[in-house]
Amino acid sequence: MFVSDLRHFLDLPDDVPGPARRMAERLAMIVRAATAGDTGTKWVSALTCDRRPGRRPCSGHLAVLRTDVPPSIAWHCTSCSDEGVISGWERSPYDLRPRKPGSRSADTRRVVIPADTADTLRDLQLLDSDTESFVFRAEASDEGIVLVGDNDDLDELMGYVAAEANHEANRRRQRRLDVAFEVLRAIDGPQRP
Repeated sequence: MFVSDLRHFLDLPDDVPGPARRMAERLAMIVRAATAGDTGTKWVSALTCDRRPGRRPCSGHLAVLRTDVPPSIAWHCTSCSDEGVISGWERSPYDLRPRKPGSRSADTRRVVIPADTADTLRDLQLLDSDTESFVFRAEASDEGIVLVGDNDDLDELMGYVAAEANHEANRRRQRRLDVAFEVLRAIDGPQRP
């Protein structure tokens, strides 16, 4: 079991070794996913396991459980034995819990997207906190990755994807963003009233 305190991975110096930086990024992703979902509910996130048992990528996803009292995030892989607990995540830049209590829309939709599209969406740089929470609330299922939200969530996300694609200088990343936008647009079209 990997026991970590996120505060030890915040504000790392520029010369920190690569493995420590990758671990910090991994923990930040887990915290984002766990804080985007409901507290006290264990669920399987869209985050894939990064272990390589037998030198092959693990096929599992990370199941997360967040408790607010005491504040901790427990996670484990659905396929291999990798697991851990994270503390010290409260009020960090990766804490996606809503700052003000609000209610979710009654018009919730569940839309399935490919795993590579979910990876692209998690890589977006310019998201507001509600849209970032929508992206990291994605769940793994047998059909693919499921985004859970309403039409406004999907519209906002499409706007951010389009804006970032229009300003991206790297052609490979721009192509990934364009593909993600087309996937979201295809989902958005037939469901409208």
